[in-house]
Amino acid sequence: MNTLVEARRPGLRSLITLIGCEAKMVMRDTAGLVVPLCLPLLIMLTSASSASRTPVDNGRTALDVYVLPLVFTMVIAIIGIINMPSFLAYYRRSGILRRLGVTPASPAMVLAAQAVVSVLQALVGTTAALVVAFLAFGANPPANRGTALGVVALAMAAMYSAGMIVAAVAPTPNSAVAIGLVAFFILGALGGMFGGRDSLPEPLAEVGGWLPFGAAVEALSSAWAGAAVPAANLIGLGATIVVAAVVAGLLFRWE
Repeated sequence: MNTLVEARRPGLRSLITLIGCEAKMVMRDTAGLVVPLCLPLLIMLTSASSASRTPVDNGRTALDVYVLPLVFTMVIAIIGIINMPSFLAYYRRSGILRRLGVTPASPAMVLAAQAVVSVLQALVGTTAALVVAFLAFGANPPANRGTALGVVALAMAAMYSAGMIVAAVAPTPNSAVAIGLVAFFILGALGGMFGGRDSLPEPLAEVGGWLPFGAAVEALSSAWAGAAVPAANLIGLGATIVVAAVVAGLLFRWE
């Protein structure tokens, strides 16, 4: 008598194991580990001293309202748009995703594990910046902490959704890094990374406020100052999540 054995999908334990493997891969990638953690921190250090002595509003300084939101957004964007897509492009090129497709393990588990590791890396980067700002420069916490946490979560989802488009179209890890860098600098330039959106022509500044980088910076700035977050920022982040997820889903190939 033939016995039919049904293959079972791996459970939570397998996902945790895969997350551990992904974390080791990230830690072995020196540039991918150091750049998103240290570059934003270095940028903060160059301006934190003077910004911490410049009062803005509601007991907050320029360090709180302008510098830290920018640093947080940079950490999230570098990891979501540059780092994560390069790993997924490597897995596709090396055939890992294709081989997983014929096993009980779904390739989607790799995506989930990489997303979890990316979020943890972003949390390490933002926490490091926050600790340095608190201890060395007397920074203040956000006036609306719950709102700030919600904006960070939205920003992560938006940046990772945009990064999935990069992963979908990049044929190799190097091309993923190149495309991600271009996207990062375009979004950053329009979002005020090089001197604030006020220095841009009005049409570009308006567009930058709707794109994920500028929307995240402005929304975090508002939360830090205790002001209401502009609806345009939330709509921009939400639209990025939906549109980028749909586009990435249509374009993404496992091999």
